[in-house]
Amino acid sequence: MKIGLISDTHGLLRPEALAALEGCEWIVHAGDIGKPEILDALRRLAPVAAVRGNNDHGEWADVLPHEVELELGGLRLHVVHQPEHLPADLAARGVRVAICGHSHKPRIDERDGVLLVNPGSAGPRRFRLPIAVGRLHIDGTEVRAELIELS
Repeated sequence: MKIGLISDTHGLLRPEALAALEGCEWIVHAGDIGKPEILDALRRLAPVAAVRGNNDHGEWADVLPHEVELELGGLRLHVVHQPEHLPADLAARGVRVAICGHSHKPRIDERDGVLLVNPGSAGPRRFRLPIAVGRLHIDGTEVRAELIELS
């Protein structure tokens, strides 16, 4: 199973991001979406799970949860916008992958058996940070994350 990861679009959905997420069976948006049309466009590719970021405001954003836990490909995933809002007991809860955004810094790390992924920002460039999205590849109990820098 291939899951697309995107965050911090801030109202800008680049064609390169859409191309990188094409073929994914699910897409996870880790917040700071910017406008509802972003989610509409992503839903044309695959089902979307999204959380509200600290810059998401208005009626469309009010219905978004601040955190989501879902099971995809037989593995439990936990999604929040800000990494400091990740619960400390994820491994004990059976979570295998934690996804967050906010920092605009793409990163893959592992802590206590939980794969931590920040796909970076796919929206407007911030400082000299890369524009990026990510993908999760799930094969049985194995999971691998990759970061894709967009040109």
